[in-house]
Amino acid sequence: ESLHSCIGLLGISAGSLLLAVRFYSSARAAPLIPSTALGVLLLLVSALLAYAGIRRSLRNASLLVALCLTLSALWSGYGVILILAGQGALPGPGDARDALVPGLATFTLALLLLAVVGFLCGEPLLGLVAAAVSLASAHEVALHCSSSLGPSAVACGHLSVCLVGGYFALGRILCLLTKGSLALPGTDLSERKAQEQGRGSTGSTNPFSAPGLLLNVLSASVFCCRLLGVTHRLFLGHVPWLWAAGTYQIGICVLSYRAMDALMATAFGFTSILKFTAGYCLLYPAWQPEEPSLPTPFLVVFSILFAVLALFLSLQSPVDGLYLLVFVTYCIALACSPRGFFAGGPQGVAVAIFVSSALVALIHLYNVRARAKIPTGKGAVKALLARSSLLKLREGPDLHDPYLGYSKYADAEVLTYACSVLASFALTASGDSQAPLATVVIPWVVVAGGVLKLLGGSVAFARGKTLESSAFILYSVMWIIWGLTRYSGLCGTARSFHAATGIISFMLFNCFIVFCSVFLNMAWFFYSLTFMLIAVSFLLDAIHALPTGYDIAATLIFGLVSFYCFLAALASSTFEGCCLPMGRPMVQLSGVGAGTTKCLHLPARKASSVKRIADILRNGGTCGIPTDTVYVLVAACSRPDAVEKAHRSKRQAQDRPMSLWISSLKQLEPAKHLFTPLLWDFMEAAWPSPISLVIPRGEWVDFLGMKDSAKYVGTPQSVAIRIPDCSVTTHLIDLVGPIVVTSANPTGEADTTHHNQVYAKLGDKVDAVLCAGPSPENIASTVVDCTKIDSGSIGFFRVGIIPKSQVLQILEQVQKK
Repeated sequence: ESLHSCIGLLGISAGSLLLAVRFYSSARAAPLIPSTALGVLLLLVSALLAYAGIRRSLRNASLLVALCLTLSALWSGYGVILILAGQGALPGPGDARDALVPGLATFTLALLLLAVVGFLCGEPLLGLVAAAVSLASAHEVALHCSSSLGPSAVACGHLSVCLVGGYFALGRILCLLTKGSLALPGTDLSERKAQEQGRGSTGSTNPFSAPGLLLNVLSASVFCCRLLGVTHRLFLGHVPWLWAAGTYQIGICVLSYRAMDALMATAFGFTSILKFTAGYCLLYPAWQPEEPSLPTPFLVVFSILFAVLALFLSLQSPVDGLYLLVFVTYCIALACSPRGFFAGGPQGVAVAIFVSSALVALIHLYNVRARAKIPTGKGAVKALLARSSLLKLREGPDLHDPYLGYSKYADAEVLTYACSVLASFALTASGDSQAPLATVVIPWVVVAGGVLKLLGGSVAFARGKTLESSAFILYSVMWIIWGLTRYSGLCGTARSFHAATGIISFMLFNCFIVFCSVFLNMAWFFYSLTFMLIAVSFLLDAIHALPTGYDIAATLIFGLVSFYCFLAALASSTFEGCCLPMGRPMVQLSGVGAGTTKCLHLPARKASSVKRIADILRNGGTCGIPTDTVYVLVAACSRPDAVEKAHRSKRQAQDRPMSLWISSLKQLEPAKHLFTPLLWDFMEAAWPSPISLVIPRGEWVDFLGMKDSAKYVGTPQSVAIRIPDCSVTTHLIDLVGPIVVTSANPTGEADTTHHNQVYAKLGDKVDAVLCAGPSPENIASTVVDCTKIDSGSIGFFRVGIIPKSQVLQILEQVQKK
């Protein structure tokens, strides 16, 4: 935490120092730092700030997260504009001024909001840094509007930021290096740590909402300044602000999924598409004289998606839901205006977006840190729905439990289905064959259908949805390639053979997805099947055999199926029960999907999960757990029925008996007199480790409570036993007592190295799986024969991760002792 704070504050100081040097030397004929070099340096600093903001812990949601991400977006756009100016891309006398003013005005307001919240919520130093940067930005805006101010005031503002940020960073570095024994006044974190944790736990669950809302202010400012006459025209110089806001908002979308806020993440995904589209529209006149046109049907569909999302978001936060209605109005204004972003109507709605985004961002910023929250209406909605017997909101810590395994992400399927709707309806626009780029289709298809769907596929893969993620990634690649090829004129007239070959390859892959979706559910079957209609449309177009109206019919069918999936995903993630069913699998195979409701998947990082696994084992269940090597199937020795169940479910071979695990030798202390001193000392020296010791069977086995099920453990002459070198496993054995262990796979198959493999190989034959991702080692334990250890010799049944020489060295040390 302190290290990331230091990185963020030093990055802020470095960026401010660069700008201070620029404005102090701006009166010279040759500035100390050329514009291009300064732009590149600011981009590097912005990347450093983004890293510091992302790496901050979600539990301690400091304002430093919002400050770092906001300044990173500011300096990235600022840096690109400086590079354009340095390379002569802004040749006009007022071009640099018109390009910089909208962004500087936005961040003056945004940083002022951060400063106010910092002073109100007990973070005065961060508030002071934000206020100093805001003052410097305000001075720079005034400098661009009136040259009588002079650049010294701007330089002084940035220099003050550098000094305050450097002092605070130095204080935190000293605290970090000296472990709190030496601290500069005002920078000691030891007294504030408990307060920060307390505030973080009672604050907002998504500390990244405020930076995402401030990015909406940035994009709206570009059009507000044009409407109000602050800038003279919309042109290439405004594209860096719009695309920086869109790029950072996609990052905020991912971070919101990490914060388990799926609805706000979907909203940020939607608004990022608008920013990339606006940037494309401003970039297009740079090489063509005419302004691009927007497809009206598509924007109507986009407004419907915004309205539906606003309805569901209002159940979580009515303020946020009402805020999204402004974007519904924005899409309708764009649809009604042939000139799109260049017209006055949408720019008037942009003023409403500017004001509402700033107000909602202030509410989110304040509620992240303050104990007394600004009410957002959530309590009233919960009280209203509590009276309804039909609609019950999903709540609780298991709201975003992974479908299969361990994940740190909320479900992104809502955004992915919505992107399918957007991409499909964008294809209904008929472009001009002479000027294919004049109709704005590429941003909708490439960003919505490609980039955001690729993001959704990655999140689905992290959640264990292998088939869904494969389909989303395949479709995203298809949208990107075909969108760039068909709607940018790249394929030209000679497009028949090569394009058709590629599309046929995609269709073959999709045939496999259609086949697999038969075993998933009805909705996914129709979703993948109707995408085949899209691929056929692409193929017919490539070979110049596309019938009139076929592509529109295919895209409409796929869009409607995707819209249903969008509504179903929203309803299932918001309400308990099946409001809009996805349907049952068309073909149900035994062992496939049968364990999804029976077999629990619990994250191993939580102590509550280990306790729940222990309760299952004590009640006679069998579980798959991680170890210091591979995953294993376990049962409690105190439950003979569970031991027999584990033996039966695993189809244990007689020549590969199950073994015993303990957490410490204290669990064998009552039977210590039954072991020879050399064997006892050897066990004490060898454990905990991935070394299994095969020892003589004796009366000590009776102390473990296995009764008749003891015949399934070991052989009549010997038993394998060990203490694993894994804190999660030993803690579980502490709670349960000695356990019976066997590999988590049917006899004869390869070892299991991931919790998903436990589910795949054993299905619903286990009661729960403790999920810890991939195994730390892919090699099994070393099995040592200690049945003749008193004669001074040991043997090896299997040499695993621990080499034979290391085991012999341990024995030699024990013998010398």
